Amino acid sequence: MRTIILLIIYIVFCILIIPLLLICPLFKWPEPIIAVGRGSLRLGWFVLGIDIEVSGLENFDKNRSYVFMANHQSMLDVVVIALIPQFVHVIAKKEMFKVPVIGQGMKIVEYVSVDRRGKKGGRKSIAKAVSLIKEKNYSFLIFPEGTRSLNGKLQQFRRGGFYLAVNSQASIVPITITGSFELMPKYNFFIKKGKITVAFHKPVPVQGYDESSLSELMDKVRYLIKIGKEPK
Repeated sequence: MRTIILLIIYIVFCILIIPLLLICPLFKWPEPIIAVGRGSLRLGWFVLGIDIEVSGLENFDKNRSYVFMANHQSMLDVVVIALIPQFVHVIAKKEMFKVPVIGQGMKIVEYVSVDRRGKKGGRKSIAKAVSLIKEKNYSFLIFPEGTRSLNGKLQQFRRGGFYLAVNSQASIVPITITGSFELMPKYNFFIKKGKITVAFHKPVPVQGYDESSLSELMDKVRYLIKIGKEPK
């Protein structure tokens, strides 16, 4: 029932923000869209009865650019976007940009689209994201597994996000999300009431890594996300 109520609220919400989507591009003004997006996520938590427990925000400087990397258990993992104390950009499949209202908002805030049908599309998107980090000091949120887990277990990582970090020289902030799989597994429409825990780890510097040592960096970040805490 809560899921249906939230869906209705979001439909009405999308209709109401259409004027904002028409005005913001004229003035190159993404801030209202960002505020509305983060607010809608927090509204969703309230309606669904989801309790969010956050730790580790003190581990990184909110004024620096990072590549945030989180495990991906559920569609609910997008809560991370509203928890990070700075605006983070996302590399999303190009089909998302065709969704009415939502797609327009993604373009205004400079999300990066990717065509997953070929390697060239992925490389082009990474290059675009690298330039945004270097030129505009943007941060990005990446789900290195590439897709949601079917069983809640951590999957193997893809290399794209690590190329982004190494080529831009932006440190990686590993994030461990627990509880979201139990509330909304993949292919489930209805969302359960419950608790999600989000732990931000200390940044992992990427200086000294290159393509030949990328696997070592991937293993290090994956280990931190898997154990869910800083090693002693």
